[in-house]
Amino acid sequence: MIDARILPALHARLAAAFAPPSVPLVRFEVDAARVGELTPGRARRVAAFVDVLDVDRFRVTFARDCASADARTEGMDRVARALAAEGALSAWRDERYDVRAGEAGAPLFRLERAAARYFGIRTQAVHVNGLVDQDGGAATWIARRSATKAIDPGLLDNLVGGGIAAGATAGQTLIKEAWEEAGIDAATASRAQPVGMLRIRRLQPDGLQHETIHVHDLWLPREFVPRNQDGEAIEHRLVPLAALPAQLAQDTGHDALTADASLVALDALIRLGVIDADDALYPWFAALCGEGR
Repeated sequence: MIDARILPALHARLAAAFAPPSVPLVRFEVDAARVGELTPGRARRVAAFVDVLDVDRFRVTFARDCASADARTEGMDRVARALAAEGALSAWRDERYDVRAGEAGAPLFRLERAAARYFGIRTQAVHVNGLVDQDGGAATWIARRSATKAIDPGLLDNLVGGGIAAGATAGQTLIKEAWEEAGIDAATASRAQPVGMLRIRRLQPDGLQHETIHVHDLWLPREFVPRNQDGEAIEHRLVPLAALPAQLAQDTGHDALTADASLVALDALIRLGVIDADDALYPWFAALCGEGR
């Protein structure tokens, strides 16, 4: 039984974390199809890059000389590097995302990961719930992000999570990240089961996060202990699912989970029956996971 105070606190936290954008955004378009959204201030800033972008009050589009995917990619690389030099982006990753009009279709150009939120492009990521079947009930492994991570440093996270880089698939990313973040071999990682997609659209200090998360469950042996390989996770803890709602309700402090990880974990709690379908807040939680923002 979940303490009666926990779910209202979790509702308040997630309602704030995933609130719709509070300001009108400027569309970023390629051939009249929306590929991103910028805050008005950011749109005004990129209007200076006249050789790459055309900007008015309502939309950002590409200049005439950026008509091909390669030309757009090259032009946006120059824009991103200029913005990074000004300190307007998160830490440079030297990794690109494919930019599409929606979740599928051919890439229209590629953009440095650090600039993804600045331009509000739709990104895709893979997250894995590392689950363990214990005598007292199921538990999940939680990781702590390194203090040097560009986004959400030091916060708690799902066992495995990572952005899908340009040219990569969800499956390839899962296997790569499972090894790097938790020392899970490819044979074990390949047993992860896809359980759905979660969609996020929310304003952050570095721009609009517009992300589709490919969620997987991976049931691990009781004797498994995560071992980070790349320095991006500095701690792991095994949390009983029954105790997870209280963990998710923590908004700040040493034991707070990232908003993304909280949504993924909440989805697992709903699917695995930890949150009672008869609870008054259940429809709101279910809608948040099923429909996104």
